[in-house]
Amino acid sequence: MLAATILGSGMALVDGAVVNVALPVIQKELDATIGQAQWTVESYSLFLSALMLVGGAMGDRFGRRRVFGCGVAVFGAASAWCGLSGGIGQLILARSVQGIGGALMIPGSLALLSASFSAEQRGRAIGIWSSFSAMSVGIGPVLGGWLVQHLSWRWAFFINIPLAVAVLAIVFFRLAESRDDEVGPGLDLAGAILATAGLGGIVYGLIESSNLGLTNPRIVVTLSIGVAGLAAFVANEARGRNPMVPLALFRSKTFAGANLLTLLLYAALSGVLFYYPFDLIQVQGYTPSRTGAAFLPFVLTMFLLSRWSGALVDRYGARVPLIVGPLIAGAGFALFALPGIGGSYWTTFFPAVMVTGIGMAVSAAPLTTAVMGSVSARHAGVASGINNAISRTAGLIAIAGLNIFMLHAFKISLENSLDRIGASGAVKESIERQATRLAGIALPSDMDSAGRAAVEWAIGSSFVTGFRVVIWICVALALAGSLSAWLLVEADPGRKRARAPAPVKEAA
Repeated sequence: MLAATILGSGMALVDGAVVNVALPVIQKELDATIGQAQWTVESYSLFLSALMLVGGAMGDRFGRRRVFGCGVAVFGAASAWCGLSGGIGQLILARSVQGIGGALMIPGSLALLSASFSAEQRGRAIGIWSSFSAMSVGIGPVLGGWLVQHLSWRWAFFINIPLAVAVLAIVFFRLAESRDDEVGPGLDLAGAILATAGLGGIVYGLIESSNLGLTNPRIVVTLSIGVAGLAAFVANEARGRNPMVPLALFRSKTFAGANLLTLLLYAALSGVLFYYPFDLIQVQGYTPSRTGAAFLPFVLTMFLLSRWSGALVDRYGARVPLIVGPLIAGAGFALFALPGIGGSYWTTFFPAVMVTGIGMAVSAAPLTTAVMGSVSARHAGVASGINNAISRTAGLIAIAGLNIFMLHAFKISLENSLDRIGASGAVKESIERQATRLAGIALPSDMDSAGRAAVEWAIGSSFVTGFRVVIWICVALALAGSLSAWLLVEADPGRKRARAPAPVKEAA
């Protein structure tokens, strides 16, 4: 059981971290715009976010072993499709199927553990699972960087195939089936469809508005469909007989406040970490392996401080860490705005990564404690699922929306920089046509070395300008998250019930 669930969830966690590092290389090799690169992440996150709660309910109803195994099979097959993709469109479609597989697989890991171990063994089993999951998150960026640099970005997906085969062998030859005999009637399929349509419409509208503009009729229609879909989703959950998101839980100020904090803080973190590898590889000139290693201080800080963070809850309750943690994370985000082009990693990005890691470590365990401590034991599974879905939805929307500000600032800075260096009209026209590729712009082959260096500097500095705009928006989101905890999270909610272990959320 431990081997199957650790390998299954680890496969998804490693995949997320590997894709983050591989994305700049994928953009270059498949000649993709930054919007298409976004869709490589967003297509996966969209279906994972919208269908995760339904995937958990399907396991309870039809058998956790069966649904988990189906999820692993779909995830593995989609990974092979991703690695064989001949263009960015195929890759985006394959990532969508991966998201569906993940929605069936990820909720099943903890559900299988909880159902298969006795109350006396369960805590230890979940602790072992959490430790290996944290190791997966740490290994992912380094492994991804090595694979991309020495083999190909395609191996970022092919590596999932042997893992999926191993998990399926364990699942179907060694594991017993389990299900919830008291599960309510029916699945909330209407809610899943409305959530997917609503989130899909908003994400599509935000990403494509970078090219077409917010007033374009297609963008107006898709954004309207997205808003209407989410409104219909809320109405469905309020009236449905078996909703996947019971809205009554949000009557608790602490539950509502903790989930609002999750939305704001993980949106900020996802925005920073999406553009971070582009900066390192395309602007700073880091290799993929070095870029993967540049993530390690963040992961290790969260891993090493997680137990200390839990002790903070025992001593002060969840409210104080949830106010202070986002403030520290916001300070870490602000440090990402300081580096320009060049300089040692240890004096540029390392302080930002460390402070951000400390802030997230202070926030993570208290956040889970606040969520789980604000509901009854009967709703613990649903509450945890909602909080995880919200953290993934936060990244989904943030990556789509922040690119509007990134691209606007980049274009203005690039136009001014090209004017200052006296770039020719032909060069300016070629570069401005590719503006949606950000720092991945390809320069004309007939440029002399001096002119090429000047234009590369203009592109790099313009990316840094846009990245700084994104950073300050993320700082504001972190501060808003701290404010939401101050206003909504009740004092010492963690002392009302036993503190639950913090789940490992997938890397942004």
